[in-house]
Amino acid sequence: MTYEKLTVAEARKAEAIGKDVLLQGWVRTRRDSKAGFSFVELNDGSSFGNIQLLISKELPNYETTVKSITAGSSMTVQGTVKASPGQGQETEIEAKVVELVGAADPATYPLQKKGHSLEFLRSIAHLRVRTNTFGAVARIRNRVSFSIHQFFQENGFFYVHTPIITASDCEGAGQMFHVSSLNPDDSPKDDAGKVDFSQDFFGKPSYLTVSGQLNVETYCAGLSRVYTFGPTFRAENSNTSRHAAEFWMIEPEIAFCELEENMEWAEKFLKRLIADVLQHSAEDIAFFNEQIDKTLIDTLQHVLSSQFIRLSYTEAVDLLIQSGRKFDYKVEWGIDLQSEHERYLTEEHFKSPVILYDYPKTIKPFYMRVNEDGKTVRAMDVLVPKVGEIIGGSEREYQLDVLETRMKEQKLDLEAYRWYADLRRYGTVPHSGFGLGLERALMFLTGIANIRDVLPFPRTPGNCEF
Repeated sequence: MTYEKLTVAEARKAEAIGKDVLLQGWVRTRRDSKAGFSFVELNDGSSFGNIQLLISKELPNYETTVKSITAGSSMTVQGTVKASPGQGQETEIEAKVVELVGAADPATYPLQKKGHSLEFLRSIAHLRVRTNTFGAVARIRNRVSFSIHQFFQENGFFYVHTPIITASDCEGAGQMFHVSSLNPDDSPKDDAGKVDFSQDFFGKPSYLTVSGQLNVETYCAGLSRVYTFGPTFRAENSNTSRHAAEFWMIEPEIAFCELEENMEWAEKFLKRLIADVLQHSAEDIAFFNEQIDKTLIDTLQHVLSSQFIRLSYTEAVDLLIQSGRKFDYKVEWGIDLQSEHERYLTEEHFKSPVILYDYPKTIKPFYMRVNEDGKTVRAMDVLVPKVGEIIGGSEREYQLDVLETRMKEQKLDLEAYRWYADLRRYGTVPHSGFGLGLERALMFLTGIANIRDVLPFPRTPGNCEF
């Protein structure tokens, strides 16, 4: 007899009924009945739900193999897909051949049938993907990544691989990881007694990138619509639920595009991700709605159906002051708005997603276009309920003299950024872009409150495990 190899997701569908199939995966549970059957719940990660295996004691290896199968074991089963009489499942497998591939010692296997805290599961990050929560996170992360590429490819954007190692600080904050081949215990020194980076691998100080934006702008100046999607790094000693040292950023850049059009792109992009997750990851989203945040689906559908409010930073500050609300962080013009301010605007005042624009130039990076008032820049932040800022972007400064003035104000080395300034020397154009942190988006899409639980292997201060 020939058995068709299927995934658990495929075998769970009604159209699989009657097929002779081969399935492989990991055991979630096994229970034995007095009627001479064992019931095994099998999952291979292809779907949230398991498939039930009905294994008869008549199998030759029932006593020696089947009854030794424990949670966490891997196995292969050959059998026939049957319609299931059980509630909540369309199919089950009537097993004909069962093979134990890899046993799991029940005395030491850390994933038990009882629920585990997210904090505990972080300590076994190499195994936590086998749980309902982290299997669902992994599938949604995959779905969102695929949707990101689909959105940009369908809209004429080109995918650009920007460097991981760089000598430029996009944000001007200096919170960067050094990359060096020098021996830290015996580094060569210059005449001033400082490390002589001219003898380093790249001949100058180099770092892990904090953003691919500056590099992707160069390709925007030749390909018009581009995006980069890759890992970025911040050496920020912050132990909050929203910060990680390594995370993934999506950064599109659009030529001949001013701030208003940039806002439209950001809104369309975010709505596409929400729509795709609701459509293609319904089972996983339903789990998060039930177990993590019971308002999750309502929130996502509300954002999807809303017209995003456009509001200037100055108007937002006025609203916050007039609200009479006692915030932990005082509100005044010139501050960088905190999450509590952003969430008040989206969750209470407007009850809608909001795009803030025209921020004070003193709190924004050098590359953002300066407005005619000389005090604000053409920056924007997209705010959503429960998260606050989820997308940040701007129209870029395309006038060479203004760009150089801004770089001097922020005490940047003009020579180090000469290549970036060249884009304004040779065929400069208005252009805009934005950045979306993949993990921040996943927190919004799943309701999970800690960034450590949407990263496969989180890198945070003091933690570089696995």
